[in-house]
Amino acid sequence: MKDLSLYRNIGIFAHVDAGKTTTTERILKLTGKIHKIGEVHDGAATTDFMEQEQERGITIQSAATTCFWKNYRFNIIDTPGHVDFTIEVYRSLKVLDGGIGVFCGSGGVEPQSETNWRYANNSKVARIIWVNKLDRIGADFYRVVKQVEDILAAKPLVMVLPIGFEDTFVGAVDLLTRKAWIWDDSGDPTNYHIEDVPTDMVDKVEEYRHQLIETAIEMDDDAMEKYLDGVEPDIATIKKCIRKGTVELKFFPTYCGSAFKNKCVQLVLDAVIDYLPSPTEVPPQPEIDLEGNPTGEFAIVDADKPLRALAFKIMDDKYGALTFTRVYSGKLTKGTSILNTFTGKEERVGRLVEMHANSREEIESAQAGDIVALVGLKNVQTGHTLCDPNNPATLEPMVFPDPVISIAVAPKDKTHAEKLGNAIGKMVKEDPSFHVETDIDSGETILKGMGELHLDIKVDILKRTHGVEVTVGKPQVAYRETVTKRVEDSYTHKKQSGGSGQYGKIDYVIEPGEPGEGFIFESKVVGGNVPKEFWPAVEKGFRLSTVKGVLAGYPCLDVKVTLTDGGFHAVDSSAIAFELAAKAGYRQTVPKAGPQILEPIMKLDVFTPEDNVGDVIGDLNRRRGVIKSQDRGPTGIRVKADAPLSDMFGYIGDLRTMTSGRGQFSMEFSHYAPCPKNISEQVIADAAAAAEEKKK
Repeated sequence: MKDLSLYRNIGIFAHVDAGKTTTTERILKLTGKIHKIGEVHDGAATTDFMEQEQERGITIQSAATTCFWKNYRFNIIDTPGHVDFTIEVYRSLKVLDGGIGVFCGSGGVEPQSETNWRYANNSKVARIIWVNKLDRIGADFYRVVKQVEDILAAKPLVMVLPIGFEDTFVGAVDLLTRKAWIWDDSGDPTNYHIEDVPTDMVDKVEEYRHQLIETAIEMDDDAMEKYLDGVEPDIATIKKCIRKGTVELKFFPTYCGSAFKNKCVQLVLDAVIDYLPSPTEVPPQPEIDLEGNPTGEFAIVDADKPLRALAFKIMDDKYGALTFTRVYSGKLTKGTSILNTFTGKEERVGRLVEMHANSREEIESAQAGDIVALVGLKNVQTGHTLCDPNNPATLEPMVFPDPVISIAVAPKDKTHAEKLGNAIGKMVKEDPSFHVETDIDSGETILKGMGELHLDIKVDILKRTHGVEVTVGKPQVAYRETVTKRVEDSYTHKKQSGGSGQYGKIDYVIEPGEPGEGFIFESKVVGGNVPKEFWPAVEKGFRLSTVKGVLAGYPCLDVKVTLTDGGFHAVDSSAIAFELAAKAGYRQTVPKAGPQILEPIMKLDVFTPEDNVGDVIGDLNRRRGVIKSQDRGPTGIRVKADAPLSDMFGYIGDLRTMTSGRGQFSMEFSHYAPCPKNISEQVIADAAAAAEEKKK
């Protein structure tokens, strides 16, 4: 039986370029998992094994690996930082027990850090904070700690203080032991020595140590009473309090260092052991029924309980589909059958492997607390529950955002057409935020994703990984439609042509719903003029109709339909008659209800050197952007703005030109808002032209 108290399932997450992958490399080197450190900028990092990752120097997909530190087993997931791939962070955090939030010492709390922090809060993941890159110009540990408090509304518990800053950074003082850890400049992570606190730091160390102890002992009434009587608790008691507060998300132990220069990584590894929870210390996963309601049962982390596991990532490689799975309770053994509660079908576990980035190690079995990959499962997708066929249960599934941008692709010739179907099938399985549709009229394949980079990478994967040559159309914006007026109306569907007829009369109100509510249906019919059994048919007719708006054929959002009255025929009325009445009623009434085109508005966070801020703001104004705030940082200005997606295509090229390559930005979907009249007219004209083209 494995000792689960020696397990740590952790993720490393941060904004783009804060040093997550470099930190992972240092951890693998220190734990003996790799012998030569690979650098991100050389395209040689262990966990960035995709060609696209090596070329661009960014992480695109999360990578899992296992290593050991002081007899503790770490299952680590290195996640992407770019906003287009947040889905990878979300699904990794969902199955982890703890995390290391990496912040850049000079960049501080950046936009993607906020999104990832929010995901971690939602998933209730305990975290420690690692302020990295303290050797960089403009790095300031104390400023980043303040930003964590102000921007993330979190409570950082400072555990170490940096010795030196920027190019004089040499190590850190451990506040608990009052010892200074100092590294030399050889770049070897093991070349360090421990000495007393530098004399010029003694007062500061005592001040921060006092704050640390006061915060920690709030978790233990006995220790607090003694402390108030003048007795300082021993280090073991303080550590126990810090662990309790960390697991309960009361505060976040905060460390600093430089992963690239190999300084202070050991302190973070020790903190993972000391303060992050083992699988048995986190709240158990709730089980739900087929309708998604909690059953009151939980997946207890125990190898002797029935099997409960969650598939959180599908990856396709040359050996077949890999299903990354977190086992919450019970055991998973090679050769046994498991039930997928989503499909209701059983599948056989052919092979079990432990992953190290893109290499693997065969294992015979896994148990509660493990993160493993299953090879060869046919119908399992992200978020599906795998369980004991004799004792079925479903775990809470994952919810993924809708794509906001699409492009049309067409295969170069017939041979590529066959390959395209297979390749896209695999890619959709791997990435739930990537959707594909086929336009029935034109036969075009429409790829939908979270941003330009997301789709750019997908087309690249099609070409290089799957060998499919495609021509790519212009990016298309996912517009929506809605109504702006309340209209009362009536429609009668009558059909009499031999045999039994069709009859359904409905009186109804169509009006705008609340933003974000989607489609709402309500019946206020009294007295049986429209019998109750036909209400679902009326709802279905209206709901299906909202898939296509009346202006340009985009889905219709936030519409409320109230059925107020109607009429029926004892013989000729049927569910289909009332469904057809609702569909015709929608087409009749929505044009009277002030239909309007909505466009996706994106939340932008733009970093620019101070000299270029005027150009950047002027350019955003031209793109119909609304500036929300400007924050001054040590190396430039961060401009926050809202801007319509349709005006943001190609922005990264323009930003780089304006800022001589130093500008950066991130963008994520915020909300839908009404289009200005001129844009609306253009969207409607384009939709009409496209429809004409299809007819030809």
